[in-house]
Amino acid sequence: MKITTHETEIAKYYRQTQNHYLKWWNLKKSLSLHYGIWDDNVKSFAESLENTNKVLLETAQIKSSDKVLDAGCGVGGAAHYIHKLTGATVTGISLSPEQVTLANSVIYKKGLAKQLDFHVMNYCETSFENESFDVIWACESICHATNKSNVIKECIRLLKPSGKLIMCDYFLTPQGENDTTGILRKWERAWSLSQLPSLPSFTNQLNNHFQKVKAWDYTSQIVKSSKRMYYASILGSIPSELYNLSHPKVSQYAKNHYKSGIYQYQALKKRLWGYNVILASKR
Repeated sequence: MKITTHETEIAKYYRQTQNHYLKWWNLKKSLSLHYGIWDDNVKSFAESLENTNKVLLETAQIKSSDKVLDAGCGVGGAAHYIHKLTGATVTGISLSPEQVTLANSVIYKKGLAKQLDFHVMNYCETSFENESFDVIWACESICHATNKSNVIKECIRLLKPSGKLIMCDYFLTPQGENDTTGILRKWERAWSLSQLPSLPSFTNQLNNHFQKVKAWDYTSQIVKSSKRMYYASILGSIPSELYNLSHPKVSQYAKNHYKSGIYQYQALKKRLWGYNVILASKR
């Protein structure tokens, strides 16, 4: 499998910023790197992170007999949630060796190595056999893919007949498609994101290969998470800059990572992007 420059950058981003997620997102406990979805029943940030998994799980209606691929698994939080709630077996893949190492260490401690497994792999070009999975789960991961059609084609190859793709991600709004502020590009560079697509352009690509493509707008329900990240970035800006001054060789992404929290919230306030859940069934 050939690793592209962009894929190398994605792995580098997560390696250089994992300590930040450990602190800001309570990573060892939450095992989550995504936005939390808030509703009337959610009382804390930790609950909002779990609620994102709940929304995807209930939308996809995953069963105990399903084999699930978590494409862009992070440190394995969703895989644990899926298995705990349904009994399904889950395989997670990530470009980040550090994430996979942490994810595997947790399953061995909990005795779940037969139900969950994690590998360093590119979701655009996996080593799995055709029709290996009933469900592909992609939580805020396809945003990193340079060529979205390659991801979609690989999902089609890997899914069994009538298999499902369940995902949530960031998409450009009409305002975002005509952004003149440059905020979106700064955010994309800070998180090693590929250029975000609009929701219509992405769902049109899905419709070429899937049937029953449905999308739901959860933008208003991730505002609290976005704002939390913004305030954490503001509070961390002075310590971060002082650290950068005293450590001139600090890594590229770690140096400016705090700014990403500012950019994403500024762009959200300007309605340049939205947050959507998508479910698509294989023909």
